[in-house]
Amino acid sequence: MNRATAMAACLAVSLMVAGCGSGQAGSAGDDAFSFAIKSDPGLLDPAQFHNSTTYTALSLAYDTLVNIGPDGRVVSGLAQKWDVKPSSVAFTLRRGVTCADGSPVTPSTVAANVDHITDPATKSPAIGVVVPEGLTAKADDRAGTVTLATPEPFALILQSTRYLFMVCGKGLKDRSILENSTSGSGPFQLTEARPNQSYTFTRRTDYTWGPGGATASDPAMPDSVVLKVLGESTAANLLLSHQINAAQFAGPDRARVTNVPGVTTTVQSNGTQEFFFHQGKGHPGHDPAVRKALIQAVDLHALGAISTGGTGQRPTGLVLQPNPCPGDTVTGHLPYFDTVAAGSALHAAGWRKGPDGIRVREGKRLTIRMIYGTSGGETMAAAAEYLADAWKKVGVDVRLRALSDAAYDEVEAVNQDWDVDWASLGVTLPTQLIGSLSGPFTPEGGNFAHLTNTTYEELTAEASKLPGTAGCALWARSEQALLDSGDIVPVVDKTLTTAAHNASFRITAGLFDPTSIRMTGGQK
Repeated sequence: MNRATAMAACLAVSLMVAGCGSGQAGSAGDDAFSFAIKSDPGLLDPAQFHNSTTYTALSLAYDTLVNIGPDGRVVSGLAQKWDVKPSSVAFTLRRGVTCADGSPVTPSTVAANVDHITDPATKSPAIGVVVPEGLTAKADDRAGTVTLATPEPFALILQSTRYLFMVCGKGLKDRSILENSTSGSGPFQLTEARPNQSYTFTRRTDYTWGPGGATASDPAMPDSVVLKVLGESTAANLLLSHQINAAQFAGPDRARVTNVPGVTTTVQSNGTQEFFFHQGKGHPGHDPAVRKALIQAVDLHALGAISTGGTGQRPTGLVLQPNPCPGDTVTGHLPYFDTVAAGSALHAAGWRKGPDGIRVREGKRLTIRMIYGTSGGETMAAAAEYLADAWKKVGVDVRLRALSDAAYDEVEAVNQDWDVDWASLGVTLPTQLIGSLSGPFTPEGGNFAHLTNTTYEELTAEASKLPGTAGCALWARSEQALLDSGDIVPVVDKTLTTAAHNASFRITAGLFDPTSIRMTGGQK
């Protein structure tokens, strides 16, 4: 699930956090905004992103053609206006935009970025995830326009450019410098990198082309942003002692920073935890009756509470917020919990209980090999045990296998030694799901669960021809088709607590809106 994993790594949550504190607004010359990150960003080349931390860091130094406002609407970025058609979008760029090294950012700059990412030699994980297959760019520097086009109609082509960072200046000519530095037109520039410790970005006072025309001239903006590599427990300690301004918490330390005077917290959804059945021939999940019976045998609400330690929320869809097509596609499209009915359905499908309680059909035991990631911690392990116990009660021989992140792709996509896969997908556009939920099977393609849902394929093909949000009704029906067939089982939405002290900022899908960062009081 290389593409899905990459997408999950680069996408997270959308929220506004307002830090509390006494005193007047801080002076940009006196303050630095310090933010905890959980891991080192690693390679800083936007064409080779590897994890969510990389994206968070890059968002400070790089611009995109458009941005997404707090209400989910598209607002300006490098482009001041655009003309969307089913298979193309023409952008008119802002004049006077400069790279951090002083060089101009032109339509040719944008085209060079697209050409580099789509070059097969680059082997960019963005292809098929951030960048549509077959994307081309045609620049007209004199007119100030650049047109991005796809061979076939591609819905939400405009929204997808929000995640396409533009390298400019020296980095465009020599990408080796992006290993430990930045070369972008964003409001901050990386000025000090201490791997596995901290990354310091310095504000550009000449920046005037932020979201909706935002600038970096507000005196309450910090002179610098410092990203500190910290574990959650350490981040909580430093936040409570006012040694950092903000951090995000997914584990038990979130309780320590909640309801604390001087610290403001916001809780938002952070992606959906879900599981899939391998539908290849010879796997139990190949039979839709078995899939639906196994779903019905599980109390999904209880399972979600266990997997998140009680911090989750009921899922309403497969796309992260801000979703361009909001709405509830989950309610009413999953079997209700009933172990008796589940057992009866398995019996009707030919699976009869043997002397040891395990169901057998044509001499073959009903065995489920389930894989899940160790990175989910104790709550994920407990959820896997709960799921196994629920299935054992209806006569299934369940074999659990916990895998490290490093081993997951090998087992999931290459060996395909599994029947049920707890594999959360995190996407911000419904188009980003297509490569993982349809098309060529792994290892040749990205369809890791070997799904063949013709209704989903027909609906997404039709929706893909409609520009913008015109196809939202079709996208919603396509998601429902997956749930109705038991192709994907959304269990619970994970949540993330973002805590801030003496600062306010907006972070959307793991990306900072850098011009929103403000110091709201004395830093310490």
